Amino acid sequence: MTDPTADFVRANTALRAVPLTPEIELYVADESLPLWEKTEDELGAIGLPPPFWAFAWAGGQALARHVLDHPTLVAGRAVLDFGAGSGLVGLAAAKAGAASVVATDIDAFAVAAMQANAAANRLALSPRLDDVVGRDDGWDVVLAADVAYEAGPADRIFTWLHGLAARGATVLIGDPGRSYLPQARLVAVAEYQAPTTRELEDQEIKRTTVWRFA
Repeated sequence: MTDPTADFVRANTALRAVPLTPEIELYVADESLPLWEKTEDELGAIGLPPPFWAFAWAGGQALARHVLDHPTLVAGRAVLDFGAGSGLVGLAAAKAGAASVVATDIDAFAVAAMQANAAANRLALSPRLDDVVGRDDGWDVVLAADVAYEAGPADRIFTWLHGLAARGATVLIGDPGRSYLPQARLVAVAEYQAPTTRELEDQEIKRTTVWRFA
């Protein structure tokens, strides 16, 4: 028996190489609004979150590139890809030799997309439909990209991430300058020029930074 959510993901996307990490392919969409409307039709619901899972966002591209270029950050370690969306960052960690990669999101379509993307790239990834903010499952590395969209959630997320870093986890954040990124608490590690589209961002090449806590 097939999974209708997985079928929906494959039917409405195409498998393409990610611009900044061409060694990884993702099932991606060309436009967000038509897919968003189709998602709502599929579930018979309105007010659903945008299909973040169907795009390679700038923060995720930069963080994935950084992990691939610095595999010792994750090699042999237990990794969490938080707010994973497509699973791009977690797939980069798996490709770089992580011992295990858990990728979490609160969107069931994202989990289906991660499963499809992991299979397409022949990489081991454990997607989970779960809100793990406030939890600590002992991860060695926590990777979070494009998570500073809204004030309330961002405050909760970065308080939690700071706590994980304080107890010794390696916490890395990919962000292209979102409004609610607490830059005063962070130190820039690396900078990338992430190709994107006007459909997603205000520029076709987005300067994107990888951060850690100070």
